[in-house]
Amino acid sequence: FGEGSPEKKAARNLQHFFNYIAVRVVLTQLESYNREAYGELMDFVNRNSLNDADTFCKKLIRESPRHKQLAMRILEVRSAYVKHDFEWDNLKRLSFKMVDEANTKLMRDYVLETSHIEDDN
Repeated sequence: FGEGSPEKKAARNLQHFFNYIAVRVVLTQLESYNREAYGELMDFVNRNSLNDADTFCKKLIRESPRHKQLAMRILEVRSAYVKHDFEWDNLKRLSFKMVDEANTKLMRDYVLETSHIEDDN
């Protein structure tokens, strides 16, 4: 699998997703009580991709002392979210369900497509 196990790759993708969630949570919090910090973080988000969590946070930490505080808050929120809020059991259940449903639909569609009997009339 090249860079690691499928589970490791999934964990890496989840880390990026959790960072995205943390940024959105912090932005929502700031919007209601610190409009200046909200604007600064929004500006940073608009200039920097959230696709790589670590790169995003490294850049944010180094942007300015104020941005460093925002980065620390994002790291705190993403850690808390992973440990206390994310519904891991629900992820597993939904993953099983979605794969089964997709497989069933693909097989059903294929059977319908390949077994089509034309009417001779």
